[in-house]
Formats: sequence, structure tokens, C-alpha cells
Amino acid sequence: MIRQDDLGRAVEAVLFASEHPMTIDEIKAHVGAEADVRGALAALETFYAGRGIELVRRGERWHFQTAADLAHLLRRDREESRKLSRAGIETLAIIAYHEPVTRAEIEAIRGVQISKGTIDVLMEAGWVRPAGRREVPGRPLTYATTAGFLSQFGLASRRDLPGIDDLKAAGLLDPVDLAFDASENDGEVETASEDD
Repeated sequence: MIRQDDLGRAVEAVLFASEHPMTIDEIKAHVGAEADVRGALAALETFYAGRGIELVRRGERWHFQTAADLAHLLRRDREESRKLSRAGIETLAIIAYHEPVTRAEIEAIRGVQISKGTIDVLMEAGWVRPAGRREVPGRPLTYATTAGFLSQFGLASRRDLPGIDDLKAAGLLDPVDLAFDASENDGEVETASEDD
């Protein structure tokens, strides 16, 4: 059993040596089941705030990463980014907001069929994973986002996804949809005044 005085250092060492983000239970497997790992993580998070590396939580996993404002210093090669198709973006958004979701449900929300390649691209990126089968006839496969999705987009959990009001404020909603909504509202007002 590790002494309480050394627990923070032990948790720090385990996370530093790990090749992947770790859950609290995985950390406890190294430092002891009775250890106050949550307390040690909170202390480490405070200690590393504002430093060159930071302790971050992604979902239920913890890891060290380079501070976001310094990441550019470590890039030697220019990363070649591939643009995600509109179908890919829409599919990813539907999965993120409605998970776990089946292909048929994605198609119903989008209003068009999706190719198998769209989900394959999202899975290759590490953002989407199979999440089991729905207990209905045909037992369709469901899809959900991954910890890699949270990490890529800087989210601690799915609760951090922006809401409709946030998207409107950022100007990310389709102006055609907003104009259509406005015209529907205008039509309702005119109809009401004709009845008077």
C-alpha cells in the first residue's frame, strides 16, 4: 500500500508512463484499491494548471497532454488534414447527439441513405465505434462516439456538446433553415391578423 504522502507522485508516475488514457480503476490497479485516486487527480490537475503539460479528463479517462497553447511547438511535420464530407459531418453529429443510434435511424434523421463508407471513415478516424445491437427484429448494429471523439473536439463528456442556441449564436446553422423558420412564423402572424 502506498502512503498517502506519496499517492500523488504514484498516480503521476502511472499516468506519465501509460500509453493510453486511464480510468480510475486502472490507476487503482497500480497504486492500491483503497487509495483516494480522485483526490490525487484533483490535486494533480490543480498543480499542472497553466504549465507546459496538463492533466485532462476525457470521459472517464485521465491522461497528460501538452498544453493546447503550446502544441504547435512540437509539430515538426505539417499534418495533412482531410476534409470530412458533409454526409460525414451530419452522420457524426447525429451519432454524437443521439447515440447509440442505428444506420436506419441516422438515415431517417438525415432524410437520405448513407453509404457504408461514411461510417467507415468515422470509425477509421477513431471517432465512432459499434455499440452493440438493438433488441428489435433484425438486431441492427448501433453506433456511438468514442473517447477519441471527445479528445479530438476537446470535450470532457457528451454533455459539453453545443445546444441549438449555441449553434445559432455561432452562426453554424444553415441560413436556409433559419429563413424557413422565420417565414413560417411570419405566416402564422399573418394568418392570425386575417382572422381578426
